[in-house]
Amino acid sequence: MRAELGLSERRVCRVRGQRRSTQSKIPTTPEDEAALSADIIALALQYGRYGYRRITALLREASWRVSKKRVWQREGLKVPQKQPKKGRLRCNAGSCIRG
Repeated sequence: MRAELGLSERRVCRVRGQRRSTQSKIPTTPEDEAALSADIIALALQYGRYGYRRITALLREASWRVSKKRVWQREGLKVPQKQPKKGRLRCNAGSCIRG
């Protein structure tokens, strides 16, 4: 697009709404990404309520060099929310109404 219109990189990136750093760096994926994803999923299935921080700690114990951000972005592990307890509302008449 730059060559066709004769515009600067800065102006083209501003018009397209993207950062200039995306133009100079080619994204690469690590070679061990498939094995890491498989280990993350296996640990998440084994320990259902563990989030990305605990899974990262387990991976580090298993000699993986991994950050919390990498685990969270790849698999999006979050601890499921606990269901709220059902409260009860009491009336003056002594009857019980579930709220």
